[in-house]
Amino acid sequence: MITKVGNNVFDSDKIEAAAPKEEPARQYYFIGIAREMLKAQFEADVSSGEAQRRYGKETLDAMLADEVYGTFKVVTFGCQMNARDSEKLTAILEQIGYREAENEDADFVLYNTCTVRENANLKVYGRLGQLGARKKKHPEMLIGLCGCMMQEPEVVKKLKTSYRFVDLVFGTHNIFQLAELIARRFMEKKMLVEVWEGTDQIVENLPVDRKYSFKSGVNIMFGCNNFCSYCIVPYVRGRERSRNPEEILGEIRRLADDGVVEIMLLGQNVNSYGKTLKDPISFAELLRRVEEIPGIERIRFMTSHPKDLSDELIQVMKESKKVCPHLHLPLQSGSSRILKAMNRKYTKEQYLELAFKIRKAVPDISLTTDIIVGFPGETEEDFLETMDVVEQVKFDSAFTFIYSKRTGTPAAAMENQVPEDVVKNRFDRLLKRVQEIGAEVSGRELGTVQKVLVEEVNSHDPSLVTGRLGNNTVVHFPGEASLIGKIVDVHMDEFKGFYYMGREVR
Repeated sequence: MITKVGNNVFDSDKIEAAAPKEEPARQYYFIGIAREMLKAQFEADVSSGEAQRRYGKETLDAMLADEVYGTFKVVTFGCQMNARDSEKLTAILEQIGYREAENEDADFVLYNTCTVRENANLKVYGRLGQLGARKKKHPEMLIGLCGCMMQEPEVVKKLKTSYRFVDLVFGTHNIFQLAELIARRFMEKKMLVEVWEGTDQIVENLPVDRKYSFKSGVNIMFGCNNFCSYCIVPYVRGRERSRNPEEILGEIRRLADDGVVEIMLLGQNVNSYGKTLKDPISFAELLRRVEEIPGIERIRFMTSHPKDLSDELIQVMKESKKVCPHLHLPLQSGSSRILKAMNRKYTKEQYLELAFKIRKAVPDISLTTDIIVGFPGETEEDFLETMDVVEQVKFDSAFTFIYSKRTGTPAAAMENQVPEDVVKNRFDRLLKRVQEIGAEVSGRELGTVQKVLVEEVNSHDPSLVTGRLGNNTVVHFPGEASLIGKIVDVHMDEFKGFYYMGREVR
C-alpha cells in the first residue's frame, strides 16, 4: 500500500518487508520509520504556514533548530508500574522526534490508563471527551490510549462506537510497540486497535526517559497469579512473568553508572519473583545480588503479598545495609472469614505473626498497608477484627479504601453488598484511628541524625529542600538545589505529624 505523508510517499509493504523480526531491533527500526513520517508531515506544515500558526514563530524556530517535529503529552493513571511504562513511552516518542508539552494541548496525547476501579475508567472517559472537543479544532492531532483499561473488551467496543476520534488503542502486553503502531497509523489513517490477550514476551533494552536522575523504578516481573476476588489486575496484566536476573542486574548497573543511587524493584507481587524462570531464584536472592552493585545506596520494593513473604526475605532485610527499612504489606481485611472470601490465602493470625516477626527482625522498620472497608458480606464483627489488627500492628500509615465493585471480578457478583451509609461510617472510624496511630508511632527519629536522600526544592518554600528517610518519611530542611540527588546527614529537629523539619549536619 502506497501512502502519502506530507509531501513524501511511503510503501507500507516495503517497510514491513525490511523490518527485523526480533525485538527490540524491530522497534528501533520503526522508531526511525515513524521519525521519517513525522518529519515529512512537519515539513509540509512548515511549508504551508500551518506550523507557524500552530506553534508561533519563536517556538517553531526552536523546534527547527533542535530537529523536533511535534509535541506530545503522556498522561499516567494508576500505579508505579504504569509510571515506569510511561517513562518508556516518553523516551520512544522523544526518539521519534516529539518534544514533551506542559499540558494536553499537544500534537499527540497518550493516556496510559488504570482500571483497578471503575471510577478510574470514568475519569479517562471524561478527559477523553475534552480531548475530542480539542481535536475538532485541531484535526491533525493524534490521540492514543494504552494500558490496563484497554485490556477490557467492553472498553475497546465503547471506544470504537462512541470515541471514534481516537487514533491508537493498545494494551499492557504490547506497550513496547508504540513506534510501530504510530508508523502504521500514519499509513492507514484510521483508528488502529492492537490489543493482545496475553503474552509471555518481555522486550528488553527499550529506551527510557527517567523522571529523576538519582532514583528509578526497575520492573522485575509482570502480571499476577493471585486472583484476589476483588481485583481485575490478573485479567488485564496477564500471568506472572519474571525477567531474567542478569537483565535486571545489568539494567541496575547501567543506572548506577548514570548516577542513580536509589532503585525501586517493581512487580504486582515481588515476593513471587523468579518462580517462572527456567532457573528459578528467590526474590531474597535477587536482593542480595542487587546489594552488591556499587553506587546503589538504597533498595526499595513493592508490592509484597503476605502469603509469599519468606523468612529468607526477612533475614535479608535484617542483614542488608541497603534495603530500606520500609515494608508495604497489604492487609486488606483483619477478618479471616473476609480474607478467605477475598482469596488472599492467609488468616488474621498468620498476618499478625508475620508482622511481629518482621518487627522483631527489623525493629526500626516502617510498616504500611492497604485496607478495604465494606467488602461484600462484611459485618461489624469483621470490621472490628480489622480494627484489632490496626491496633496490634500499629502501622505507620495505611491506604484505606471503600470497596468498589469491579465488573469482571468474582466479588462484583457476591451477595450481601454492604449498605453505603454503613461502609462510610466504618471507613471514617478506620481512617481516624489509622491517623491517630500513625501520629503516635511516627516521629521515632526525633532528635537523631538521619540520612536523607534529597529529591527536590520545596514547592512551598524555595529556601528549603525536601527528601526522604530510608523508611520513606518526608523531611524538609534548609538547603540548595545542588543537594538534589545526594544523601546527606540531617538532624531531625521537629516532628510535624507526618514529616520532619531538620537541619543539615556537616
